[in-house]
Amino acid sequence: MIYLISDLHGYSHERFLELLKKANFGKDDYLYILGDVIDRNGDGGIETLKWLLVQPNAELILGNHEAMLLGISFVFDEITEESISKLDKTSMEMLMNYQADGGDVTLKAMRKLSKSTQADILDYLREAPLYVTVEVNGKGYILVHSGLDNFDSHRRIEDYSSEELLWAWPELTDVYYTKVKTIFGHTPTFSFGEEYRNKIIDTPTWTAIDMGAGFGNEPVLLRLDDMKEFRN
Repeated sequence: MIYLISDLHGYSHERFLELLKKANFGKDDYLYILGDVIDRNGDGGIETLKWLLVQPNAELILGNHEAMLLGISFVFDEITEESISKLDKTSMEMLMNYQADGGDVTLKAMRKLSKSTQADILDYLREAPLYVTVEVNGKGYILVHSGLDNFDSHRRIEDYSSEELLWAWPELTDVYYTKVKTIFGHTPTFSFGEEYRNKIIDTPTWTAIDMGAGFGNEPVLLRLDDMKEFRN
């Protein structure tokens, strides 16, 4: 069975594991997290990232928040006069923007880790894919963090830039590929209208599964094989 979840944003690791247990997630199953494990709440998602490092059957698809963390990874370097001199205006703006978008809790939790664990987490994020394609019950799916910005049916998925895959803000009227379904997070479903709060949005060509855990809501775990939803 293939399971999907997205945008945990520091959601309690214990409750995350409880959710997996509720779905009977086991060693023969596979979990994809569609980005944004980190930032905003709790320990900033660090315990879940550490868990991912050793999971053979779970994988993170890069989210915009992980990309932002990688963009300011210089804060974990040894501080020297040379490194300080490299902190130009652009670097400082990136750091301030990341902190303003909920990154402080993640930075504080990361600083408590050993240098080797910090490096392992950053290396894991650098290797995380921007998208994954899977087939379940004969149907194809694109799993990606935010959707497909500047969509054109003549473009292949590999032709999209990281910006287009990490920062899309879809509209309800958007239509994506018709032969495969795109599943994403990034935009809490309540942003599409209050009637969608705490609900998955499923259109003919795409499915949105971000419940807004970053804003205190409970995430949803979706089993792709039968589209069954699991919640705490």
